[in-house]
Amino acid sequence: MQTRFTAEQLARPSIREADSILRKCVHCGFCTATCPTYQELGDERDSPRGRIYLIKDMLEGDGPPPAAVITHVDRCLTCLNCMTTCPSGVHYMHLVDVARAHIAEHGSRPVTERLLRWGLATVMPRPAVFRPLMKLARLFRPLAGLAPKIVGAMLRSVPDRIPPLSSGDRPQVHAATGERRTRVALLTGCVQPVLAPDINEATVRVLTKLGCEVVIAENAGCCGALTHHMGMEDKAVASAKANIDAWSRVLDEGGLDAVVVNASGCGTMVKDYGHLLHDDPDWAERAARISDLAKDLSEVLDDLALPDMRPPADVAVAYHAACSLQHGQKITRQPKALLRQAGFDVRDVPEGHLCCGSAGTYSLLQPELSERLRRRKVDNIARTGARVVAAGNIGCIEHIGQGTDLPVVHTVQLIDWALGGPKPEKLTAL
Repeated sequence: MQTRFTAEQLARPSIREADSILRKCVHCGFCTATCPTYQELGDERDSPRGRIYLIKDMLEGDGPPPAAVITHVDRCLTCLNCMTTCPSGVHYMHLVDVARAHIAEHGSRPVTERLLRWGLATVMPRPAVFRPLMKLARLFRPLAGLAPKIVGAMLRSVPDRIPPLSSGDRPQVHAATGERRTRVALLTGCVQPVLAPDINEATVRVLTKLGCEVVIAENAGCCGALTHHMGMEDKAVASAKANIDAWSRVLDEGGLDAVVVNASGCGTMVKDYGHLLHDDPDWAERAARISDLAKDLSEVLDDLALPDMRPPADVAVAYHAACSLQHGQKITRQPKALLRQAGFDVRDVPEGHLCCGSAGTYSLLQPELSERLRRRKVDNIARTGARVVAAGNIGCIEHIGQGTDLPVVHTVQLIDWALGGPKPEKLTAL
């Protein structure tokens, strides 16, 4: 693709990067065949190729983006399916990051949407704030049908029950069972400890049983993905630096073999810290070091090798491949192999490459399109005939779970059960 940036524009690192990415696009359109929003809407501007053209014109113009451009960029899920499909190696993820930062700085949104985005960025990364607000929101959930569209979507997303705090998420060291084989830091996250603390508990049980010393680092928190995907670069960078600082201290004090992430959306972000801060001379080296250590939980378990297990029950499991795992991190084999090794009957979901519609805050900011994608995903899951759904990302777990009567659990919870841990609470009816 030919670009027309000025020398002054190319002096800016973000534009220089965008120019390099844009020039790799050959307009082939392979990406349109696998883009969920294009599949649903049929609008070229809601395909990766269409958005690339819009982003190119917006960045070259170097001014306030037209409302239509904001609309079509906002509709992007950042599922990264296009990057799996692209034969030319167009790094769409980094390009849309530049576009969102430009829109956040130069664009204009309605006051209500600005307030909503500010609220999400302020509340969700802070469990101490998020938890009480979720409990309060439960009281107003019966009014969801009377509330404005986006507010109604937020109220409907509130779960029936907010679990109590888990002591395991506090800064501490979980000792390995028996001889220590490896030492890892675990990112506990921000939303997950509030909505599903049992995922981190299962993770710690499995890792320690396999000889891992698990460190919950002090001051490690939100990965920054939530604000990053809304173009709030300063907030995202602050979150990244806090985590890098926290894990660097652990690394320097006692060494680390990995930074384990059990939410794939967060894992994709942490693995990109090196790129996020590559232009900052004070942080680039440390950021790259942490990114190199970052691993999805399934990668770590696959490396450790699970012991022989007996299946705890004859359960058919539909494996939902989270976009951030299969497209963002290119991890497709390990989760299913681990579940099969644990004795489960693992079934692939038709159209498994397509997004469920969760995509971080997408389900709240684009509720109608998100709901369409969820219905499509749930219908495909039903076609498997499975009794349980497994996934590796908290956003997918919560979002799909609100659209089906089937229990939706994290992959590690099933592995923990197979290793002698407690039966996941959602599976009590099985």
